[in-house]
Amino acid sequence: MGAGHNHGHTHGGPPPPGTAGAAHRWRLRVALTITLSVMVVEIVGGVLADSLALIADATHMATDAVGLGMALLAIHMANRPATARRTYGYARAEILAALANCLLLLGAGGYVLFEAVQRFMAPAETKGGLTIVFALVGLVANMVSLSLLVRGQKESLNVRGAYLEVLADALGSVTVLVAAGVILATGWQAADPIASLVIAVMIVPRTVRLLRETLDVLLEAAPKGVDMTEVRRHMLALPGVEDVHDLHAWTITSGMPVLSAHVVVEASALEGPGHEKTLHALQECLVGHFDVEHCTFQLEPSGHAAHEAGLCH
Repeated sequence: MGAGHNHGHTHGGPPPPGTAGAAHRWRLRVALTITLSVMVVEIVGGVLADSLALIADATHMATDAVGLGMALLAIHMANRPATARRTYGYARAEILAALANCLLLLGAGGYVLFEAVQRFMAPAETKGGLTIVFALVGLVANMVSLSLLVRGQKESLNVRGAYLEVLADALGSVTVLVAAGVILATGWQAADPIASLVIAVMIVPRTVRLLRETLDVLLEAAPKGVDMTEVRRHMLALPGVEDVHDLHAWTITSGMPVLSAHVVVEASALEGPGHEKTLHALQECLVGHFDVEHCTFQLEPSGHAAHEAGLCH
């Protein structure tokens, strides 16, 4: 800012040293190890039992393994220090990983749908008993992974992506068990491709939901739960504040919302103690009411907005 302008800035401290997903790195590592192990087991089981549902679940686990690996890599990248060129460091890498996970899940869903249709056209003899054994192994492993990731999925989109993938796998294992039970009880082989279709359908809604949240971050939409109309109302209610313009809020990565605003204030708020008092009031308002800690405010006198508009032409 030019020295001749009476501008004020305040920040709620530097961005957090670690992203929301970093605290759950070890959980992701254990979940990755479990997922890779069960993926191999289910592939073997699918081939031995000639079960498309087991192979579909193993395919989904393969995307989980890639997704978990990418999540770990993203957390590593996101916690690298900021530089003069990348002032927020690599925090956005977590969001890019979440986006890639969505695309992988949608691709896996499409593959399973295609294979299920093929199985309807050319039925196979699925071994129900063997399928149940391998599906149970997958279900137990998925439940362990879910217990590790359930806490982190509330704090990080990246961890939530991994959690949703493992959850879909757990539901997939249940579906495989049901289909195998039907085959054992009735001999109805169509239960296997039907189970595969159910697994594919379960993948899509959760993935679309995560994709929407991820795109909101990439498109710099207002952070979830932050009502910009309410933010403006709270700021205007502060003593000395006359107007607020150029108000923006967005999310760098999970757990890192930021906000900037030009705040028109009375002349007394630009001088001496009034300046600092106004900045503190604005900061306390955003942190206390909206949990947005990293804020930048430009305090300016009445009429300055017109001056800024003139400079832009």
